[in-house]
Amino acid sequence: MAAFSGEPVAAWTRATDQWLQCWSDLNRRVIEANRGAAEALGVLGERDAPEGAALPSVAYRRSDWSFERSVDRAEDIGVGTTVSFSKSITDEDVRDFARASGDTNRLHLDEEFAARSRFGERIAHGTLVAGVISSALARLPGLTIYLSQDVQYLGPVPVGERVRASCEVVEDLGGDRYRLTTVVTDESDEMVIDGEAVVLIDDLPDAV
Repeated sequence: MAAFSGEPVAAWTRATDQWLQCWSDLNRRVIEANRGAAEALGVLGERDAPEGAALPSVAYRRSDWSFERSVDRAEDIGVGTTVSFSKSITDEDVRDFARASGDTNRLHLDEEFAARSRFGERIAHGTLVAGVISSALARLPGLTIYLSQDVQYLGPVPVGERVRASCEVVEDLGGDRYRLTTVVTDESDEMVIDGEAVVLIDDLPDAV
């Protein structure tokens, strides 16, 4: 193996130090940008919620979101436990989902194209709408882990519509596993998604 010494080594060392410094600065700026974006969106960890109530879950809040649940302790979850989550499916949501998923179906993105479809207007991705079920389940006390989800899409959701996911535990499967009914309704209280989920409820990690 050849030995390196003198100016080439010093130059390489300086270059390495500069690269590490640039990487450190970039990482710091990314963290600061993410923190600023979260604050701009009004997203707070539930542990920092202004109400001051202890809510043992891992979900976050925004002022235009709402949720309800029937129990606040994981050990109290059982048959009959309910949780719900409501939000509007905005144009920004739809376009962000299209970019994230790669589903750029013009039915969701192009007003003129969608106007000539059977729906007469743009509609939200079905999977995006079904995502509010996951949002509801995340607000059960404890750490919710999806094991399965079955859905039936019963109706379209126009962009801008407010939807509500309602979930109810219908069976305790043992081992902290539960089967739930999962329903999504629109502003007219019409069911747009029907289904079932199986979840595992773990204890929250200590550092939360």
